[in-house]
Amino acid sequence: MPSAPPLRPAVFFDRDGVVNVSPGDGYVLRWEEFHFAPGIIEALALCRERGYATVVVTSQQGVGKGLMTMEDLNGMHARMQEELARHGAAFDGIYSCTHLAGTCTCRKPSAEMILRAQAEHGLDLARSWLVGDHDRDIQMAHHAGVPRTVRILSHHEPKVAAEFTLAETVELAGLLRERLPRV
Repeated sequence: MPSAPPLRPAVFFDRDGVVNVSPGDGYVLRWEEFHFAPGIIEALALCRERGYATVVVTSQQGVGKGLMTMEDLNGMHARMQEELARHGAAFDGIYSCTHLAGTCTCRKPSAEMILRAQAEHGLDLARSWLVGDHDRDIQMAHHAGVPRTVRILSHHEPKVAAEFTLAETVELAGLLRERLPRV
């Protein structure tokens, strides 16, 4: 009987404020409002080059509030993937919680999106990383058993410690180049 392929570690990324420039307290509702964060494409390509799966785990409550449709969100993610593919940096998976706060079990800091990705992509969470800009991102990683966490500083005061803290996304590729082992 053939053995199962080995589990692959991943780097999980929050979307708004990490993959793309943060809209502040609002929402990115159209592709024209989506702008990749400085340095993120280089960081994603580096993760893939080192053998890691790359996965987006994002809260997109704008759908639940009726500000955009699921079709709008999927279209935006498809355009994002097209752009990233041109640089060898497309994501292996995108997981979104589109529900209003308090109406689901998948909203951050729940580990549910990470655990779904683990099951669907055969991921080794014990060797994985998460990059986020809010306490709820770091808490989600802790709840899922993802040990390596990177916080991109935002306009929210951090209360939950991350292993690494960066002032801007442009610093991420340098940190990963230094700290992310090859798989």
